Amino acid sequence: MKRVLFAVCLTGLATAALAQGRPSTMTMSCGQAQSLVASRGALVLNTGQFTYDRFVSNQGYCQRDEITLMTVAPTADTAQCPVGFRCIPSDVRRFPD
Repeated sequence: MKRVLFAVCLTGLATAALAQGRPSTMTMSCGQAQSLVASRGALVLNTGQFTYDRFVSNQGYCQRDEITLMTVAPTADTAQCPVGFRCIPSDVRRFPD
């Protein structure tokens, strides 16, 4: 009986975790969004009603063939908050010739 109760509790916790949505930059201040990325290192944040992006705090969260690019997102108090970095392929040219 204890095993069944334990299994039911675990299933409930897993379902609740899956149902949680991504945090949204639109409901945070710029400082809160920056702190969240800095504390977690890498995470996916909603940046609008139907948009999202993966933000990282440093190059260590990217693959070897990627570099970081500073990325902005809208927050509750700032239209273009420098939330963190995105990982992009290192062979992408940033500037036209």
